[in-house]
Amino acid sequence: MSALPSYVQGRWQVPGDDGVAVPDAVTGEEVARVSSAGIDMAAALEHARGTGGPALRALTFHQRAALLKSLASYLREHREELYELSARTGATLGDAKFDVDGGIGVLFTYSSKGRRELPNDTVHVEDPLEPLGKGGTFLGRHVHTPLRGVAVQINAFNFPVWGPLEKLAPAFLAGVPSLIKPASQTAYLTHRLVELIIESGLLPEGSVSLVCGGAGDLLEHLGDQDLLSFTGSASTAQRLRAHPAVVSRAVRFNAEADSLNCSILGPDATPETAEFDLYVKQLVTEMTVKAGQKCTAIRRALVPSNLVDDVVAAAGEKLAKVTVGAPDAEGVRMGALASLEQREEVRRSLKSLLAAGRLVYGGPDESQPVGADAANGAFISPMLLRCDDPERPEPHEVEAFGPVSTILPYDGVEQAVDLARRGQGSLVGSVVTADAEFAREVVLGAASRHGRLLVLNRYDAKESTGHGSPLPQLVHGGPGRAGGGEELGGIRGVLHHMQRTAVQADPDTMTAVTGQWTPGSARSETEVHPFRKHLAELRIGDTVVSGPRAVTLQDVEHFAEFTGDTFYAHTDDEAARANPFFDGRVAHGYLVVSFAAGLFVSPEPGPVLANYGLENLRFLTPTYPGDEITVTLTAKRITPRHGGDYGEVCWDADVTNQDGESVAKYDVLTLVAKG
Repeated sequence: MSALPSYVQGRWQVPGDDGVAVPDAVTGEEVARVSSAGIDMAAALEHARGTGGPALRALTFHQRAALLKSLASYLREHREELYELSARTGATLGDAKFDVDGGIGVLFTYSSKGRRELPNDTVHVEDPLEPLGKGGTFLGRHVHTPLRGVAVQINAFNFPVWGPLEKLAPAFLAGVPSLIKPASQTAYLTHRLVELIIESGLLPEGSVSLVCGGAGDLLEHLGDQDLLSFTGSASTAQRLRAHPAVVSRAVRFNAEADSLNCSILGPDATPETAEFDLYVKQLVTEMTVKAGQKCTAIRRALVPSNLVDDVVAAAGEKLAKVTVGAPDAEGVRMGALASLEQREEVRRSLKSLLAAGRLVYGGPDESQPVGADAANGAFISPMLLRCDDPERPEPHEVEAFGPVSTILPYDGVEQAVDLARRGQGSLVGSVVTADAEFAREVVLGAASRHGRLLVLNRYDAKESTGHGSPLPQLVHGGPGRAGGGEELGGIRGVLHHMQRTAVQADPDTMTAVTGQWTPGSARSETEVHPFRKHLAELRIGDTVVSGPRAVTLQDVEHFAEFTGDTFYAHTDDEAARANPFFDGRVAHGYLVVSFAAGLFVSPEPGPVLANYGLENLRFLTPTYPGDEITVTLTAKRITPRHGGDYGEVCWDADVTNQDGESVAKYDVLTLVAKG
């Protein structure tokens, strides 16, 4: 069997030797061979930088988002093949779906967030605008542009699909190409994933590369524009972080490391409560999904002292129903570990844990797998330990990366928080309780050493994704032992791949740089009302000035009666004068906004399809009966909807009185036909 080829420099390249054999986790048979011998790492990176980078940067955020959506749909059509191949890693169908569907879901999520939260442009502008001078002619603003390097990802063996895709999605959306280096144990599954991506023909050339086998001298060729993301052990993360090239060239580094995550049962969650059942079910699930090979799995189960016996009994009863064996065998709920080496590593770690506690369910040699040979497959039974002395260091320092968890007693919220923090930094912790005050004390006390905290109870259980399920909308990383990284969540994950630059300039230049109208920059008043222009005709700075319109006491009284807003400042002159902010009765703020709309609209049917909201509304100066208001409406931001026949226009609205004072400022959001 020849070694898996790598995809670099725009083509599949066969390594220069036969590589190392990778066994089937269930049968021990050779599945593939991996090697990176002969791969020119410097050339691979340069091709990604020189070909993939420019191609991605030429696309807008919305165009990249659309490609991610198309890729997600394509992969979803081929997921059965990925499920089938996952079985050779020891994964059950449920495990495979967790990995494959989770990764595809990340692509869909980033596609959606890219379209909703980023502009249809190549630059992301950060608010707010900062005035740097008194006269308004010198301003500052932060902009984000893509780094001109490669996002190198070194992944763990446990999530060969989700791992690469959760890193690819934010990098791609940012406009940065990716080079994927999978763990050897499951590289054949990541290899097939990348094959599908390349076969789809959806992504620009150079935007995705794959190196199977060892990293070789890859890190030595990283530069200041490159990024390095790692998932795996804390010790390996430490070595990568200290690599001379990473340190000397300030390579952006993000690590997601295995951690001693905990789950805390609240004192209120006694055996007759829904929370008790949720706690035990979650504990068993986290022990057995992916055979416990999850960096988010529960390693420490913190339980009130008086409930330990109950939890041990309930968890043991559920674990007894878990059948271990070949993933395709009937009734199997837990498959094999990724390799025989991984099984031996779990056994070694278990010996350290047994110095502090005792087994209350399972054992390292008790596995009798259904439909498989225990001698050749990497099978091990779920094991639950009990440590009656929670002060012992072993449960807080040693992780058995498999179906192993330790129950630890606690007395009082302070000790629960203290024990949670002894993990020295975790990806996730959970609190199972219906007591909101207990949850608050635990969350705020433990937060500084946790990347994510789940509060689970009867009220959110139906929709909760669970302790061990990271979500692409939120941070997936943690402090300390967990790697110190948190750049894999939401738009912050995209911005991690971009450079934030402070731009200082005059208003006209700022408008040109950002593509958004800046207060103080030039406006364009034409004979054609801006609302009569289709999106293709509309330009940043197009303006309509309308007014003045007098605001009368009768208007104020009618608005109060019509709307029911009879707040004293609008209806009682004496009470209004007693208010330090007013000199008498004032017009309703929303009356001012309504009059402003009447001034700037063009009423006939036309390109403007709908007003879908206001943003940043502020009332700055009271409007009194007898005042006259004028509105200046300026096209501030124009966003064509990718693939649609309309776009979004944000208008700057400035309502002023007869003295030129701004009485209200806000943004008007409209949908406009492209034409």
